[in-house]
Amino acid sequence: MLNYWWVTRPKRRLDSIPEVLAAFADISLNQEWEGQRGTQLKYEEALEKAGLKRVGIRRDQSGSGGRTYQAWLESLGLIFHQAKTRQIKLTLAGEAIMNGDSPVQILTMQVLKYQFPSAFSISRGVQVNRRFKIHPFLFLLRLLDDSRVQYLTQDEIAKIVIVEAENESDRCYEHVVDRILQFRSYGDSCLQSDFFEQYKPSRGQVNPDHPFSHLIDIANTMINWIEYTQLAKRDEAKHLVILDEKQDEVRHILSLKFPFIERPEDHEFFQRKYGLDPKHRKDTRNLEKTKTITEKIIAEMKIKQAYIRIAMKRPIIGVTTSLIQEISDDTGIVDNLVEDTIQKNYPHGSIGAFLASYFEMAFKGTEEAVDFEKATTDLFRDVFGYNAIHLGQTGSKSAPDILLISDSEGYQSIIDNKAYSKYSITGDHHNRMVHNYIDKIHNYSSCQYPIGYFAYIAGGFAKNFDRQVLDEVQESGVHGSGITVSNFIKMVENQTTGKRTYSHAELRELFGMDRQIRLQDISGGPIAAYPQNRGTLQKVAIKITDKYGE
Repeated sequence: MLNYWWVTRPKRRLDSIPEVLAAFADISLNQEWEGQRGTQLKYEEALEKAGLKRVGIRRDQSGSGGRTYQAWLESLGLIFHQAKTRQIKLTLAGEAIMNGDSPVQILTMQVLKYQFPSAFSISRGVQVNRRFKIHPFLFLLRLLDDSRVQYLTQDEIAKIVIVEAENESDRCYEHVVDRILQFRSYGDSCLQSDFFEQYKPSRGQVNPDHPFSHLIDIANTMINWIEYTQLAKRDEAKHLVILDEKQDEVRHILSLKFPFIERPEDHEFFQRKYGLDPKHRKDTRNLEKTKTITEKIIAEMKIKQAYIRIAMKRPIIGVTTSLIQEISDDTGIVDNLVEDTIQKNYPHGSIGAFLASYFEMAFKGTEEAVDFEKATTDLFRDVFGYNAIHLGQTGSKSAPDILLISDSEGYQSIIDNKAYSKYSITGDHHNRMVHNYIDKIHNYSSCQYPIGYFAYIAGGFAKNFDRQVLDEVQESGVHGSGITVSNFIKMVENQTTGKRTYSHAELRELFGMDRQIRLQDISGGPIAAYPQNRGTLQKVAIKITDKYGE
């Protein structure tokens, strides 16, 4: 029995879940799974072929690799075994992912609802101690939102939280806060003398060279899961912190009641309750009438799998002939059936799958800088309708990452991507924006339109960013701004769902705010500068009017 929190981790991040689920559904949906070694091996081979699992030597031909990934999907409430038929079914959350809904939104809810005990945590081969009755990820967010705690390190989660946080009572919570503060003062010396006996790994002995490794691995995985929700992120010091622009959202989440799902011993009952997607309050589906598995159904599942694989890598906002041809070439299925299937299931595309990858790009530093730039270019072109040109691949310091041209409004704009969690405009970057990108725009743009705005897109910004961008505005005479990747994603979601759409005139106003763009700015209401900037902005407005006219 495991005497600490535990999550299964064939992969430590959740970003591949849609592809893993699609591959599983293709092979195992409406089929028996338990004891079906041939099916389990087939799934394992499919994962390897798709590059989702490292190719291994299966000497015993047991299908254990496939079972590990199946357990991952089960633990997140995406699949279940139907009691009567013993067949695998998708929960509503699993169906929603397969139907192209945003996996970030669905999996965020699954992570927040994750609880001990669960049908998975008490299952044979897992058996997390029943002393834990807790929503672990909500508990972690509660700690992060506490002014006494503010952040969590991997060690604090591994050595304190996952072993001592048993329930959600105030008494237990205060105990854990106190223990974290002790750990920050005294380190490992504050741990119990029998720590390794109490919290030893489920199999084997404690590794004397790395005695905490099994707990560290769990803590690392849980941090990765929280990061996938886009509510919190590790900062430069590797501390897990709530993202600045998500503080209000986290507090709202913590104000909600997340009741425990009862009867974890009843697998189907629990999984169907846990696996509710955001659109449903009950699972009222009648699953008794199982469809006969026809060649057409198998082909449609393969088309969905190929579609999801593509949607993870680039934004798809509609059905195109090139997309149909790509899926047809990938699956070998005639394009007519591909078109019918895509039009039926994804008529408006499904940009949410891609946005999970896009969010991560904004925190990778130079590692994925070019990918971040290309993805941003695609979003400005495909979602917001600009003529968007990626210039960053040239590596030149005389041109920005992206040039935007709006023929409808008659302006061009400059976008600079910064893949950092706390971007600050250094003196060199200030000069580059003002003197290279703005003053010498004719060196890289043949467009004669005036400059509508310049903008930075980053994982986050330093506290003095508003002052820094205003300095650039004053010197250049061009309006500018910065927006976090989280808020830019919110704009993309607003535009693609119709929740709030932005014309090029509105985008010029929004990205010309001369400060960081906040959530309230993109959600609706008047666009205005912060009070402390108003006096300076009046002078800037006069300068810009003199330069470009009304």
